[in-house]
Amino acid sequence: MTVVNVLVTGASGFVGEALVSRLLVDKVFTPIASVRDATRLHGLCRVMTFDLLDKNSLPRLKGVQVVVHAAARVHVMNETTQDVLAEFRKVNVAGTLRLARRAAEDGVKRFIFISSIKVNGESTRPGKPFKADDRPAPVDPYGVSKYEAEEALKQLGRDTGMEIVIIRPPLVYGPGVKANFLTMLNWLRKGIPLPLGAIHNQRSLVAIDNLIDLIIVCINHPAARNQVFLVSDGEDLSTSRLLRQLATALGRTARLVPLPERLLQLVGSLLRKREIIQRVCGSLQVDIEKNREVLGWTPPVDWQVAMRQTADHHMEKKVK
Repeated sequence: MTVVNVLVTGASGFVGEALVSRLLVDKVFTPIASVRDATRLHGLCRVMTFDLLDKNSLPRLKGVQVVVHAAARVHVMNETTQDVLAEFRKVNVAGTLRLARRAAEDGVKRFIFISSIKVNGESTRPGKPFKADDRPAPVDPYGVSKYEAEEALKQLGRDTGMEIVIIRPPLVYGPGVKANFLTMLNWLRKGIPLPLGAIHNQRSLVAIDNLIDLIIVCINHPAARNQVFLVSDGEDLSTSRLLRQLATALGRTARLVPLPERLLQLVGSLLRKREIIQRVCGSLQVDIEKNREVLGWTPPVDWQVAMRQTADHHMEKKVK
């Protein structure tokens, strides 16, 4: 049986570490973890240490058949730089292309880029979910940088013959999740009242196990070649329903106050938090029918099971 070596960048991050762990368990492909510094994966698999910003630190990739590029500059809290887009471009565009060119030079067959649904845009109209082949419409610097990286990768693929696969996830959650999802878990666990009991939006999310499953399918599925895929759990939730579901999984009762959405929007404007209120109240749905048609893929993990696993892990960490 031919060994397929898969280099996973960002292997100390939420998505990258989950992918390496799954590859180690499945034993179908051989993972190589790429990190910038020390990681607990040392001793479990081969580890490469390099910095995407330093062209002199890039290793040769001879013997690597597939690269899954999950490393990225994501949103930075309390951003201080004046040219935010330039900072995102350094890693998400220039760093990505630096790695991809090295991969093409060294004979890597397929380059899987973990992009973002923000390439499609920030919100959807009711009943009009984003589709993989929609015209991109990124708004914020992060989304713009991901879109520019996608376009540059596609051109590199045309020039070199290296296969490019692009996956755009929405909000990813699961055991060990951080950022805004962790904040929600903490609020619900503490029983903090939230003015979000009357939100009737629809948002797509993806459990980490479902995202990882799609990535693994894309590693060697012939039909994934040079395709763009969106991914979700296949079930869209309103913010109110999401909070109630998470509270139940935590063994709590969600204390949601049914504040009218218009009032929330007004408060958000007054506090200069309009972007946050938009995420909470707005809809963002994705259509994953292409995944079924092209890859025969459907989400293997039920979203309610994934929510319980996330909540259980959160409570276990708090007990410890």
